[in-house]
Amino acid sequence: VQLQASGGGLVQAGGSLRLSCVISGLEGESYAAGWFRQAPGREREGVSYMSVTGSTYSEDAVAGRFTISRDNAKRTVYLEMNSLKPEDTAIYYCAIKRIADGLIGRIFKYESYYDFWGRGTQVTVSS
Repeated sequence: VQLQASGGGLVQAGGSLRLSCVISGLEGESYAAGWFRQAPGREREGVSYMSVTGSTYSEDAVAGRFTISRDNAKRTVYLEMNSLKPEDTAIYYCAIKRIADGLIGRIFKYESYYDFWGRGTQVTVSS
C-alpha cells in the first residue's frame, strides 16, 4: 500500500491550498482516513479525519477552515485548507486505516490507529 501526498507549497496568510493523497494497493478494501501535521520543533498532531461512511471531524485549531473529503473512484483523500495562518505551517501527512464492517462509521483521531502513512507535503504560510 502506498500513499502519495501532494499539493503543499508556499502561500500568504489568508490564502488557500488543497492537499491530495492518492492511495494505491488497497483496492476492494474500506478505509478511514486522516490528515496530520508536524510543525518544526513540535510533535505531530491530528488535523482532520473521515470515516468510511463519510463522517468527518476537524480539530479545534482548524475547524471551520479545513475540510477533509474523499473521492472513492479516484482513491484520493483531500484536505481543503482555507484562511490559512502562519501557525498552519507544517509538514502535512495523510494516513489510512483498514476498516472491518463493524467500524465503518467510526472516526479515528489518534495516529496510533493508522496502518499506512504518506511521506508528507510541506505547507508554508507567510505572514
